[in-house]
Formats: sequence, C-alpha cells, structure tokens
Amino acid sequence: MMSVAWGVAFRTIHKSFTNLSFLLPALLFPVIFFVGFAGALSRVDQVPGFDYAPGYEAFQFGFVLLQSAAMGGVFTGFGIAQDFERGFARRLMIGAPRRAGILIGYTLSTMIRWIFNITVVFLIALAIGMDVHGNGINLIGLLVLGLVVNVVGALWAAGVALRLRSTQAGPFMQFPIFLLIFLAPVFVPLDLLTGWIHAAATVNPFTALLEGARSLLAGGTHGVLTAFVLAFGLAAAFALWALRGLRSAERGV
Repeated sequence: MMSVAWGVAFRTIHKSFTNLSFLLPALLFPVIFFVGFAGALSRVDQVPGFDYAPGYEAFQFGFVLLQSAAMGGVFTGFGIAQDFERGFARRLMIGAPRRAGILIGYTLSTMIRWIFNITVVFLIALAIGMDVHGNGINLIGLLVLGLVVNVVGALWAAGVALRLRSTQAGPFMQFPIFLLIFLAPVFVPLDLLTGWIHAAATVNPFTALLEGARSLLAGGTHGVLTAFVLAFGLAAAFALWALRGLRSAERGV
C-alpha cells in the first residue's frame, strides 16, 4: 500500500513543483491574504478590547495558516477530479493492489506542498515584523495543527472528487470550507463580534481551531486542547467519508 502511496505522492509533488500553474496559486493566495489583511487592517489592534499580545500580524498569521491549510486540501480534490477526467486515476485504480494507498498518496502530497507554502509565508511574516511569543514547542504544535487541518480539507475534497469524478464538482468542495472559514472571527477576536456573525462564529468549529492556533502563537494554552481534539475528530470523520468515496469510485471503474 505504501509503495502506491509514495508513487502517487511523488507524481503529484513533481507535477506541483515543476508547473507554475499548480505551484503559484496555492502559494500566492496565503501571501496575498496575509500581506493584505495584516497591512491594510493593522490599526485594528488599537481598537478597545483587542488584547492579543503578539499584535495584529500574528493574529492574522494564525488565520492565514489555517485558511491555507484547509484550502490547500481542497486543491487536492481538484487534482483528483482532473486525474479522473484525463483517465489517469482509473488506470491507477486498476493497477493498484491496495487502493487506499492512492488516497494516502494524494494526502501526503498535500501536506508536503502546504509545508512549503506556509514556510514561505512565515518567512515573509517575520520579515515584515511579526512578533511570535510562542516557543519552539508552541510552533511545532502550530505546525501539527495546521497539518491536521490540511488533511481534513484534503479528505473532504477527496470524498467529493471520488464520488463525482469531475472538476465541475469544484464548488461542492470549495464552498462549505470557504463558508466556515469566513464565518469565523477573521479580522477581530470573537468577543468584538456582534449580531448574527457572533452567533455564527460561536458555533463554527473553525473558530475553535483558529483560537487554538492564535493561542499557540501567543505562547498560551487556552483552547489548544479543544482545537486538537476537534481537528483529529474531523480528520477521522472525513477519513471515513473519503474511504467511502473511494469505494464509490471503485464501482465506477
């Protein structure tokens, strides 16, 4: 199974890093989000009630880290659907003795691409003066949390792509993730939100993930355990979703 996984992962990674049309969008989106939000809205940290110690750059980096992780996973779904449209995925499924390795391979490639992308964004953030209060352990925890969210996004999108096997399924992969992301406290802390957006953000699972990430950047522990429990729980649930999608694809081969 792992031989299949590594083969799929190597092909996808090679395709991503040798083709700018695959590499640049996934890299530029988080860079643009971070520079745009952290720069244009930098005065938000002077709003009464904004008490995030590391400052607004770190506050936005926590969001961009999880946003890029989740949407990076969605890009994997697009790749799977495209492989089916071109006939490669069907040939792969016929030739693979353990087809779960295909799903693992796509997920591994997603994680490697995201690590590269977020490393670039992190270096840019440090270059423009982002203050990080967390220590090495906090940053490792932040990376692990981001990787789990990346896997969640990949498994969700893979489940959709394996069932529909068409790039026309793109909106079904993207819209639910996009909705969750931007109904969270993106620009200000949860306590500063009012009205229906506060109510939506309170029950939004992405809010708990976001608060855990921002706590790690600040060197704290508030909400971190909740974020990890939620992230791993979602990963387990969507692993079942993706595996059932793989069974659906097998019947369609």
